[in-house]
Amino acid sequence: MVEVQSRDYPKMADPRGRKLEHAVILKVLATNICGSDMHIYRGRFPFPKGDQLGHEITGEVIELGSDVEYIKKGDLVSVPFNVACGRCRNCRERHTDVCMNTNPAVACGAYGFNLGGWQGGQAEYHMVPYADFQLLKFPDKDRAMAKIKELALLSDILPTGYHGCMEAGVKTGSTVYIGGAGPVGRAAAAAARLLGASCIIVGDPNPARRALVKRAGYEVVDTTSHTPLPDQVEAILGEREVDCGVDCVGFEAHGYGKMAGEEEPEAVINALFGVVRAGGAMGVPGIYAEGDPHAKDEEHKRGKLSLDFGKAWIRSPSMTAGQAPVMRYNRDLMMAILWGRMEYLSEVINPEVIKLDQAVEAYQLFDRGEPKKYIIDPHGSLGKAA
Repeated sequence: MVEVQSRDYPKMADPRGRKLEHAVILKVLATNICGSDMHIYRGRFPFPKGDQLGHEITGEVIELGSDVEYIKKGDLVSVPFNVACGRCRNCRERHTDVCMNTNPAVACGAYGFNLGGWQGGQAEYHMVPYADFQLLKFPDKDRAMAKIKELALLSDILPTGYHGCMEAGVKTGSTVYIGGAGPVGRAAAAAARLLGASCIIVGDPNPARRALVKRAGYEVVDTTSHTPLPDQVEAILGEREVDCGVDCVGFEAHGYGKMAGEEEPEAVINALFGVVRAGGAMGVPGIYAEGDPHAKDEEHKRGKLSLDFGKAWIRSPSMTAGQAPVMRYNRDLMMAILWGRMEYLSEVINPEVIKLDQAVEAYQLFDRGEPKKYIIDPHGSLGKAA
């Protein structure tokens, strides 16, 4: 169950109570509802009762720790969803998705997940540690506020979709299949367009989401159709295979064709094995997790999948999975937005700004498959800017 509650103003302290002088407090301007939040909402991802959701955060700095040197009060900033120290081996190698210091249980910290105890940012105010390292400052306030609905996507879904495309090898002229037309899949489609892909095909069972993607200028396939996916690709492209594949669904996937409607966590990965050309590559930013209490069997509860790897191995596939290292991409994507290189982004993402007290209803609508990206505006800041 999700509900709006009154909470104390955040403290500059880590989840174990240690004071953090390298932290800041933000007045949250935009905090989005993500498909990853829906895994928690549905009870599919372990999450402590009473913790605060939200990992897509944009805000104004209003309070500084004594060790913050370069970020200033009044700065407008984007917060990467990865909590990263900037000091460990992985962070130094730009793998901020697997920071070794921000979660004592595993090399991965994130806001609003069961990943280190860092509270989420679907709130009026939010604390960010390691602020000088983590925060992306927007260079001009007025210019940023004019494009704030697009810049609000920099905390997660746009870098995540871009990362999926980069790991899949998308480049000028590439043909691409993207599994999933949720916000991350739609962001991946926009990222593929920015990278110069030629034919971009998005597969999804939801007709409203497919219609949105089609209107925005991309090709679509119906994953509930009994026509095999390679046949649908061939009808669009003239070939049965694409150069690159991206899985933007994850472990709550449903089967293709005659298996449509039945949960099949490995469905998208196996579909990519069948439709990405020999020697091609796949990016898998969709979440796969162990500990799903509602998985269809014990194997899937433990995160074990039935992959068609024997069939795929001979094709020499490359596949990279995991969370996106947001800081590897967010500045470049910010510049692309600010300089008008992604004017098509809002058309395919379809953002809708809501108040904080509308969040519960927005979770319900998102869960029913509404083709929107809900951006919570806790202080009415986005409305004033508009």
